Amino acid sequence: MPAIADPVSRLLGIRASGPLPLMSAVENGLPLAALDRVVRSVAPSDSKFAFRIVARATLARRRKASADATVRGGSRLSAEEGTRLARLAGVWTAALDVWGSEEAARRFMFEPHALLHGRRPVDVVLENELGRPVVEGILGRLKYGSAV
Repeated sequence: MPAIADPVSRLLGIRASGPLPLMSAVENGLPLAALDRVVRSVAPSDSKFAFRIVARATLARRRKASADATVRGGSRLSAEEGTRLARLAGVWTAALDVWGSEEAARRFMFEPHALLHGRRPVDVVLENELGRPVVEGILGRLKYGSAV
């Protein structure tokens, strides 16, 4: 999976070459800027999309802490939030690879899919870790010409 780590790290705006450094970055707390970058890429017209990754009140508190230079550590995502964000970033970069454009990738991510029993890929991915390989499997079949 090293091939996926580099585009994911670039999307997150962090320096990590490979899955283990990416895991460490997530465990140590991704910066809020990583959240902003992914949200701008995946759902630029949805002002509430970030709240699917971080609760509204928590995000507001972290943004306030980030603006206050005397507060340390409040401007990073928790490991759980970072994992959710990295999971989304991984599937998003795979969708971009398959579809070739943000518009087409967005259409795939946000439209119900028959192989997901009418659920949207973005919802399946964000729900829990088990959804990621299911959506990546669909993307893999699309990329390599299998039936989907």
